[in-house]
Amino acid sequence: MCLGPAHALVFANPAFVAAYGRLAIGTPAREVMIDLPAAAFALFDAVFDRGRPLARWMRRGDEDWRLTAAPRVDPETSEVYGISLHRRARSDLPLEGPSRSRRQEPLSVPARPDRAAPPG
Repeated sequence: MCLGPAHALVFANPAFVAAYGRLAIGTPAREVMIDLPAAAFALFDAVFDRGRPLARWMRRGDEDWRLTAAPRVDPETSEVYGISLHRRARSDLPLEGPSRSRRQEPLSVPARPDRAAPPG
């Protein structure tokens, strides 16, 4: 997660820390994530400025990655104060197979003994 228009990193999951190190926290994303193309930072700026989530595919090394960014909005003032971001390699995307394409039946919830059964 990043704060402010400089996108200062304030929170990182273990995968991010493994890639960029613990010292990345508190540093602007542009100074830490130097492996990202300029289009990534344009995406961050657009999300911060417009207050709308955006995503795009981009090349990182020899692999395609999906970069998603969403605004962090103050519930009292409705002002954007930062962004949350997520990167995922195309190879990490779940594959759709026969079990995913079939419609699954909804789960039934057992009736509570303290409530009367519906008529019928």
